[in-house]
Amino acid sequence: MENSMMISRLDGILPKEIKAFWETSVDSTNLSAVRLAQQTDAQMVLAIADEQTQGRGRRGRSWSSPMGQSLYMSLLLKRPPIKPENASMLTLVIGLSAVQCVRELTECSAQIKWPNDAVIGDKKICGILTEMRVDEDGIRHVVLGVGVNLNAGEFPEELKDRATSLYLKTGKKYDRAETAALLCRRFLENYHTFLKTQDMSGLLEEYNGALINLGRQVKVLDPRGEYTGTAGGITPRGELRVTRPDGKEEVIYAGEVSVRGLYGYV
Repeated sequence: MENSMMISRLDGILPKEIKAFWETSVDSTNLSAVRLAQQTDAQMVLAIADEQTQGRGRRGRSWSSPMGQSLYMSLLLKRPPIKPENASMLTLVIGLSAVQCVRELTECSAQIKWPNDAVIGDKKICGILTEMRVDEDGIRHVVLGVGVNLNAGEFPEELKDRATSLYLKTGKKYDRAETAALLCRRFLENYHTFLKTQDMSGLLEEYNGALINLGRQVKVLDPRGEYTGTAGGITPRGELRVTRPDGKEEVIYAGEVSVRGLYGYV
């Protein structure tokens, strides 16, 4: 299906406040969204591509983005009414939205690996990269990049142990336009809840209910020193509560540390 036809379909099912663009091949949809935002007055810009040649994940990792297999999208918010210090929590908001989307599409019990990875069982189904530009007037834009493994039948050797796709889990193929529209609808619902308080308090119960780390032993990869503990839920600020073996509770921020399961990815 040509990209113009995909855009036409999206326009009919996307929330009206979002302006969509669909390209064949881009370096990354996050970069593409920034470029495309200059072409429209819309306050929300959605960039989707059939392929990314330089797909990126958190901490500089690459994101495998073969042609036409999965959903590669970035949603850019222009001048969102958010204080810069609160914007990082949008990573958790879009992560929750991705899990809700996967659950609605499938019968799979998708969960969140804090702060924002969507997983099914012990394997990653979706990755997220959030980037922000700030100027003297506040936030210029926030870009929420999302990669959902939809229809891939296999993964590179280095990813097989920790990644899966909806196709591998269900045996069904999924429409990328419909998936993007559903994810955007869920995000807007959660985003409006977030804006009321500019924190996770209105989404706390649902987020913690989907948190795969909850009650599990984890390894905290802190630059100041690794330690193990038991993960609790998140705070209203989106931080993860971890209780050390001595009973002391730590509150950790996603931008500073990573969390891994003691015996695997989750």
